[in-house]
Amino acid sequence: MRASLNAFDWMPVLHTPKEDLFFIRDIVLPRQQVTVAEAGPVIAGFIAVNGDWVEQLYLDPAWTGQGIGSRLLTDATAALPVTKLHCFQANTGAQRFYERHGFRAELFGDGTNNEEGLPDILYVRRR
Repeated sequence: MRASLNAFDWMPVLHTPKEDLFFIRDIVLPRQQVTVAEAGPVIAGFIAVNGDWVEQLYLDPAWTGQGIGSRLLTDATAALPVTKLHCFQANTGAQRFYERHGFRAELFGDGTNNEEGLPDILYVRRR
């Protein structure tokens, strides 16, 4: 997660590595359905789903463009008739990725509803 976030110069660093570990260990893993993509001994990426929401989808930048994100997203949401997620407006690569996977922008936010304070987009895919 941190490697992915650090790849964006527009992303503020709000948490320490210790806080990131707490978030993953004590919030994401026990409360969300998590699928991890491994490449040998390293984690290439992961997706976390809670109900019909994709809460997290991160790839190590070294592993982007190889279909890993597509497979994580497809497999984790295959049974969902409606899937929702938020994406930052500055993340144009993620926007293209989600739109290729059938997501449509439904609401543009000004950043007041996320911790980073960055404008975002609510994406929804209906099957």
